[in-house]
Amino acid sequence: MYRDGARKSIWQEEIKKKSTETDLYRMFDVVIVGGGITGVSTALKLQESGKKCLILEAANIGFGTTGGTTAHLNDFFDTTFTQAINRFGLENAKLYAESGKDAIDIIEDNIRKYNIQCDFVRKPAYLFALDEKQEKQLKDIVEGASRVGHEMMYVSEIPFPVPFKEAVVIPGQGSFHPIKYIKGLCDAFIQLGGSIVEECFCESHEKKDDSIILTTSKGEIKAEYVIYATHIPPGVNILHFTNAPYRSYAIAFTLKDENYPWELGYDLEDPYHYYRIQDVDGQKLLIAGGEDHKTGHSDDTGECFSRLENYVREYFNVETVYYSWSSQYYEPVDGFPYIGKLPGNDEKIYVATGFRGNGMIFGTLSSQIFHDLIINGESKYEKIFNPSRIKPLAGFTEFVKENASVAFDFIKDKTFIEKIESFSEVREGEAKVIRYEGNSYALYKENNGMLHLLRSTCPHAGCEVRWNSAELSWDCPCHGSRFNVNGKVLTGPTTKKLEKIFPYQSNKS
Repeated sequence: MYRDGARKSIWQEEIKKKSTETDLYRMFDVVIVGGGITGVSTALKLQESGKKCLILEAANIGFGTTGGTTAHLNDFFDTTFTQAINRFGLENAKLYAESGKDAIDIIEDNIRKYNIQCDFVRKPAYLFALDEKQEKQLKDIVEGASRVGHEMMYVSEIPFPVPFKEAVVIPGQGSFHPIKYIKGLCDAFIQLGGSIVEECFCESHEKKDDSIILTTSKGEIKAEYVIYATHIPPGVNILHFTNAPYRSYAIAFTLKDENYPWELGYDLEDPYHYYRIQDVDGQKLLIAGGEDHKTGHSDDTGECFSRLENYVREYFNVETVYYSWSSQYYEPVDGFPYIGKLPGNDEKIYVATGFRGNGMIFGTLSSQIFHDLIINGESKYEKIFNPSRIKPLAGFTEFVKENASVAFDFIKDKTFIEKIESFSEVREGEAKVIRYEGNSYALYKENNGMLHLLRSTCPHAGCEVRWNSAELSWDCPCHGSRFNVNGKVLTGPTTKKLEKIFPYQSNKS
């Protein structure tokens, strides 16, 4: 299994290809674009209800964030219940709290129904404050949880070797192996007559008569409904201005003292750190995550891994690092995910994005929301997660901040591109966005001297890409599109690759 980064995640050994023999010239009831937990869960739920569904995946099942998650299953969220009350009111905050419990129940029901062996276990989570400022945050979190009926209890001890000021335990949380889980969902989906086509890149859609025509790398495909389960929809849409792309980092370690905490753990640093364990081939590993930043906004992404490793070594008796990887998610401006009809488009086109760090939960919940909207015409979560909602007070500050950042990045990168006279000025193993003979390029030189030369302007909205040294990718700081060194799309919303000039040996320049 491949994923959208040069580094290998802890989950990648589990599946290779899941494609089926599929007649793409037939009419499908629902085409789901994207083969992560959102797309696969949704496809199965609709197939169970008698819809004829097709999953289109640009690479392989689990290629994106599902293959790079740390797979915490928690029904308390990055947007706290206090924030939800303040922004959306108490009743909507209660519904928001209910959504997390519903999602974990859906996962548990699927595992039971289809006998999926995916290391799922219910377990408590600990949330802990490390200083006085975080103590106040924790108190605020607990008060909000109490108002929506979510259980959090203060404790005097935690199972993590981290000095803390105050802590709470939250029962009924969980963890699992995300790729084993979606593999089981795929098997059930195929058994019910569902179709999966991998290595099929979806480029655009258009309404024609009573159907939606998808233009893909394997030809045109017709459907009555289309669901974009791709993090962020392709093209240019209002959602690209109400969501900001972020990267998060994870490392899996062995511990010398074998003192692995069984429970889930989260501190309140900014960005916060989180912990869980996972068995891999009989070897227990501690997974730690954190060091999040906006995509394209770290001068040295390798330093993010170093900071995370050093932080963990400060408290845990680390022996060996086995895996280190990063992944992408989207931050919504008002704190709630966007799940429902795609704004400005036909009512039969749907989208799910803005999950923050809660992708396993909201990806799963999306399957129920889409099912209810398509089968029943309504969902109890339809209004609070409506992608077309406008909450100027709830999200205005973040909207201004994120879009000012996009405008600044656009102007700054266009203005301050480095000018060079010769490609020999770029050292081996180095990458730069450069101006050469009046044009802008993304230039990467391998250690053997091989140059990879691309046009540096992201085709999505015209921003200049930036180098991600940890994942060997070119990342767009505006809307999160990512490309490999040959210009191939790793992550949308772009539907076009970076124009490749040509790779050649630098001694010819």
